[in-house]
Amino acid sequence: MEKARNDAPILEMKGICKAFSGVTVLDDVHFDLLKGEVHALIGENGAGKSTLMKIMNGIHSKDAGEIYIDGELVELKGVADAARRGISIIHQELSLVPEMTVAENVFLGRMPTTRLGFIDDETPVRETRRLLHGFGLDAIDPTQRIRDLSVAQQQMVEIMRALSTDARIIVMDEPTASLTDQEIDKLFVFIEDLKNRGHSIVYISHRMEELYKVCSRCTVLRDGKYVDTVNLAETAYDKLVSMMVGREFASFYPDYAGTRGKELLRVENLNAGKQVRDINFNLYQGEILGFYGLMGSGRTETMRAIFGVSDTEVTSGDIYIEGVKREIVKPMDAIRNGLILAPESRKDQGLVLIQDIKYNITLAVMEQFIKGARIDYRKEDDIARSFYGKLDVRASGLSQLVQNLSGGNQQKIVLSKCLATDPKVLILDEPTRGIDIGAKVAIYELIAELASQGIGIIMISSEMPEVINMSTRMYVMREDRITGSLEGDDISEEQVLKLSLGGQNE
Repeated sequence: MEKARNDAPILEMKGICKAFSGVTVLDDVHFDLLKGEVHALIGENGAGKSTLMKIMNGIHSKDAGEIYIDGELVELKGVADAARRGISIIHQELSLVPEMTVAENVFLGRMPTTRLGFIDDETPVRETRRLLHGFGLDAIDPTQRIRDLSVAQQQMVEIMRALSTDARIIVMDEPTASLTDQEIDKLFVFIEDLKNRGHSIVYISHRMEELYKVCSRCTVLRDGKYVDTVNLAETAYDKLVSMMVGREFASFYPDYAGTRGKELLRVENLNAGKQVRDINFNLYQGEILGFYGLMGSGRTETMRAIFGVSDTEVTSGDIYIEGVKREIVKPMDAIRNGLILAPESRKDQGLVLIQDIKYNITLAVMEQFIKGARIDYRKEDDIARSFYGKLDVRASGLSQLVQNLSGGNQQKIVLSKCLATDPKVLILDEPTRGIDIGAKVAIYELIAELASQGIGIIMISSEMPEVINMSTRMYVMREDRITGSLEGDDISEEQVLKLSLGGQNE
């Protein structure tokens, strides 16, 4: 990793403190950023990363501490003030207006006017085209509507918007969360270009392997406190993890070899929608069966078809559960036959965010405590409280709204809802996406424990190290079909990548 261009910090934050309603969220936190540096900021959910960045961007005011830009002590009096000083943030949830053009989004809130006071439509298009061309992004037309762009292209537009305000410091919050592997590679090339042009980037990600690819230094926060700043080239992965969570891990992944029992699920010649073609596989009791494939390979669509989700309606093929052929037309059919799916998007598909924890845990088993007009509230409470405790959900209680939980705890609620159905087969689609290291380890341990109890686990993941280390057996997909299976010592990055790119089993 190339060193930063000079040793004088472009930004320093010293002794930053912040509390909300008497609860301290930042306590004497330090952070500095060099010119031309990509600096990682990591920590578990609730560690204080977002609050620190919001103070840097003028969204929140600090209670104590000092901020220096180019060595000058400053007070950031709002977002506009931070922008004037060259600071911009690109949030994980993109803030573009889909119906507006690229140029209109780049100049949103600051459209120029003519001498007569009319909106000047030509200057934004011309300046946006110049910006895009300067970074080799000529494929993006400034007059295109945002809705017609890919997620990766929309992210580039967000960056162009920051650069159009002469941003020297850019905060990227989980920038790869919605990108394919190929798009991630392009983003990394783009980040390297930004760095070489003298821009400084604060990079926030739960995907630890990314940090070593694009960042030179890393600052770790834990429970609102500063832990340390380290050079990544000199710091082992396990050391970073222990700094984040405050304890050592004997192993990041659980040591689970699996004990194969009876066949729980068999899928034969399954075809569904446009992305599921001739799928054949089986799952045994006690297995963690990994499914891997590049974005668009059909992994998610296959599992949604098996679960009876309408947008992937089965056109042909058979599904057997414990050797018996079952007709699964809708999700409730799957649930009644012992099969449950934890979807890839917990917020959009797995949870009712405006409802409380109890409602979400018991949502799939309401028929157990609602009989006609009568509701057995005690049974509902017992079900919710049982899984709330078993999965060690960190919340104020069953009445807390799910939207106010961390990503890791939201995922625990999704898993609680699934386990409340007493499944034989549990399908997990991206079970650790967007959650911190501590929560990941807890979920890995839970998956291994459930498999050891005889539940058959199917695990889809875009993170190759994760799916390789967690799986007792694997299937790899490409272009809507299974290209091969791997087991035991044959499960390796080389073999998985080969199959995902169209090769066959040796």
